[in-house]
Amino acid sequence: MPLVTVTVRKPKSTAFKATVVDAVHAALVSSGVPATDKFQRVLELDTEDFRFDPSYPDLQNERGESFVLIEILWSVGRSVKVKKKLLEELMTTLAKANFDTEQIMVCFKETSWENWSFGGGRLIHT
Repeated sequence: MPLVTVTVRKPKSTAFKATVVDAVHAALVSSGVPATDKFQRVLELDTEDFRFDPSYPDLQNERGESFVLIEILWSVGRSVKVKKKLLEELMTTLAKANFDTEQIMVCFKETSWENWSFGGGRLIHT
């Protein structure tokens, strides 16, 4: 169960946010995540609450108001190959939607299966 958090600066349109989360979900499904496994949140922060370096570490274009931070929390075990494929698909999809992919940062966070309780306090993977 990936938990996706998308962080952006205010204000962003519903279409902007939907394009990002839909692209992330499509890339996750392509990597083997079930289509019904959709847990996403979008955090829209004021400028003073979402600070970032404009060029770290080697960007071709500086980050600006369209910067998007995508965090994908999922269970440990996906290979680098799977992550690269997901990133390639995500960037291709967003580029087709006229996003500057230099404005997209993705962070994968992994946790072991026993750290997920999907409801009712049950640890079904223990």
